[in-house]
Amino acid sequence: MTVPARMSAIEVEGGAGPADALRLAQIDTPVPGEGQILIRVAGAGVNRPDILQRLGFYPPPPGAPVTLGLEVAGEVAAIGPGDSRWTVGDRVTALLGGGGYAQFAVVDGRHALPIPAGLAPVEAGGLPETVFTVYANVFELGGLKAGETLLLHGATSGIGVTAIQMAKAAGARVIATARGADKAASALRIGADLAIDTTSEDFSAAAIAAGGADVILDMVGGSFAQKGLDCLNAGGRIVYIAFQAGGRVEIDLQKIMQKRLTVTGSTLRPRSADEKARLARAIEATVWPWIAAGQVRTVVDRTFPLAEAAHAHAWLESGAHVGKVVLVP
Repeated sequence: MTVPARMSAIEVEGGAGPADALRLAQIDTPVPGEGQILIRVAGAGVNRPDILQRLGFYPPPPGAPVTLGLEVAGEVAAIGPGDSRWTVGDRVTALLGGGGYAQFAVVDGRHALPIPAGLAPVEAGGLPETVFTVYANVFELGGLKAGETLLLHGATSGIGVTAIQMAKAAGARVIATARGADKAASALRIGADLAIDTTSEDFSAAAIAAGGADVILDMVGGSFAQKGLDCLNAGGRIVYIAFQAGGRVEIDLQKIMQKRLTVTGSTLRPRSADEKARLARAIEATVWPWIAAGQVRTVVDRTFPLAEAAHAHAWLESGAHVGKVVLVP
């Protein structure tokens, strides 16, 4: 496979700014180093952390590309020294530290997974960031088990649609919240057992009436924090991955003590390369069979050409999407 010396990639004009600050530029094609592979990108997922980075609030970790993009799928175009798993031409999807909004992306070979049979690259390009996030937070930190109930907010986001499917595949019940009746209906179609429209109903009261929750995946924070503690069952766990409604909250600690609750959270991008490699192995063993069985799939809301990354960001920021937004060459 011929790899050009220069490639198209998306840069943020001025270093930070609104969606229309995203510009197509020509930059040097990265060269895979020790243990790395180079992927010819066929699909690159667009995620809210990309928006935060574009705005200047989420800098890439040391050593990661400064260009945006946390997940891609495509073909292996070149292999660096020390990688023994992959061959040029292999179809892979990968979790990145950055640099996915481009024709080529370099990644630690341990953070790549084979594209599941039957999945198009554009679908696979929207898998890693959400699957890694859900697995690490719902199943590892949250300890969700078969027969338990997961309550998740943002049901029609990329994380939300993935969490619904993965929880159901694991044998759990799912209560999902969304803003608006249409989005609540979409959550039911995706597989939620109960969908709550938070614009017309108190999610905490509805969840309590439905038997409460054992695990909550919260990306909202703010006023949802105490309401989440209220509807957790004894021994329940709430896991934070974002705080779109505010990260500083007042909560009743007595509630945590009385019900023996666990409040935790995490971020994915700053984790070590070894930790991400461990997660990749666990996900391939646990989640990839669910995908092969048709229990988990990528819900692609809309695709945009790479050159229209600004439109992709604007669409994601509008909140109108259901599932993933993906950039294609």
